[in-house]
Amino acid sequence: MNLIDKIKENARKNKQRIVLPESYEERTLKAADRILKDEIAEIILLGKPEDIHNQSRTLGLKYIDRATLINPQTFDKLESYADMMVDLRKSKGLTKEDAISLLKNPLYFATIMIKYGDADGEVAGADNATGDVLRPAFQYVKTLPGISVVSGAFLMFLKDPEYGDGGLMIFADCAVHPDPTDKELAEIAVATAKTTRAIARIEPRIAMLSFSTKGSASHEMVDKVVRATRIAKQIDPSLKIDGELQADAAIVASIGLKKAPGSEIAGKANVLIFPNLECGNIAYKLVQRLGHAEAVGPVLQGMAAPINDLSRGCSVEDIVDLIAITANQAIGVN
Repeated sequence: MNLIDKIKENARKNKQRIVLPESYEERTLKAADRILKDEIAEIILLGKPEDIHNQSRTLGLKYIDRATLINPQTFDKLESYADMMVDLRKSKGLTKEDAISLLKNPLYFATIMIKYGDADGEVAGADNATGDVLRPAFQYVKTLPGISVVSGAFLMFLKDPEYGDGGLMIFADCAVHPDPTDKELAEIAVATAKTTRAIARIEPRIAMLSFSTKGSASHEMVDKVVRATRIAKQIDPSLKIDGELQADAAIVASIGLKKAPGSEIAGKANVLIFPNLECGNIAYKLVQRLGHAEAVGPVLQGMAAPINDLSRGCSVEDIVDLIAITANQAIGVN
């Protein structure tokens, strides 16, 4: 059983309520049908039930009847949702009329469902830009306690099982934050550890990457990584983490032993934390294309509840996988 199958099986055993606000989008409906057929998660679809059923019949889908269908315009908790929004954003001048207007947008409605406790996670983005998906999440769900930054991790399935855990490595941040401070970089490491445990089901061994290994070079960019490593240990003393390490010292046992003797991470890392988004994004794409690795993600991390963004070019299989991943994140939070 490969990791994705294990992720789906864990979701099946611990059913989570995943809301899909893009309920009229064809790939999303097909993915929802697959999830419901395989009993991977409980699915909430937002929109007019009759329209969703009509489209499902047109597409030949058989299991949408198992979903919870909610029309945001007529939902009986609409007033309660609006009241909560006003309470959360009163310092920003939000009125109840404004809140009810925002709730007509399924992306806001889905986020408020999660905040209110009526859903455990959200998957969107097949039909909406990343900014539109994440804006309500930042405003209402916000970040985990002790975490101020959202980041994006990729599960990298490598051809060579020598690296990571049998060829599985987690890369972050490769998707969200361009230039984190030392504290933010530390928080990214802590959040990635949570992602690794919740989704990959392995114990993270975290390498904080730089162009220097243990003082081999001197520069402010190196100093930032050193400080970030120290801060991450303060946030979570149980972390297995070391830095600063060059990439080869982090993943190649012989080089790690030579460059960082005594390190419990050098040569054994299964989580790589990049010093900025530029490095992370370039690295995962190079490994994906030149190393023929499978890159699954980005999985958004650091949010108080799992809200994940799809590429608008995603496939039905991509959506199915991300729903299962989101369910596993919710299991980890709960």
